[in-house]
Amino acid sequence: MDTSAGFREIEHTADWELHVWAPDLPGLFEQAARGMYALLKTGLQPGPRQVRKIELSTADREHLLVSFLSELLWIGEKEGLAFDRFLLEVQGNSLIASVEGTPIGHQSKEIKAVTYHNLAIHRSDRGLEVNIVFDV
Repeated sequence: MDTSAGFREIEHTADWELHVWAPDLPGLFEQAARGMYALLKTGLQPGPRQVRKIELSTADREHLLVSFLSELLWIGEKEGLAFDRFLLEVQGNSLIASVEGTPIGHQSKEIKAVTYHNLAIHRSDRGLEVNIVFDV
């Protein structure tokens, strides 16, 4: 099993917390999205695939991560779509993303917001790591 990138849920008293790691920033953003969908217990419907382009610029990498995950939540809420394929390019504090997925078949949980609580992307032996707290 490849452990160079991934995510795992961390026990949290009131909210949800996710620990994410990957060799690079695009991988970290992808794993964060996959982890968020796993927390939501999101399942995709079979059928025609849809692509969305997302372009974001922010003050720093942490704001970029929160903005990206928040955008995915917004698309899920407004359009009923979730994504399982990610082509991400991060340059400085800007993100250009092409995400591909299908309508949400089921989702048993809800996230109100992605928070900045103790959010700090840092280098480690695995590349980059971050803990993300979700308000539920």
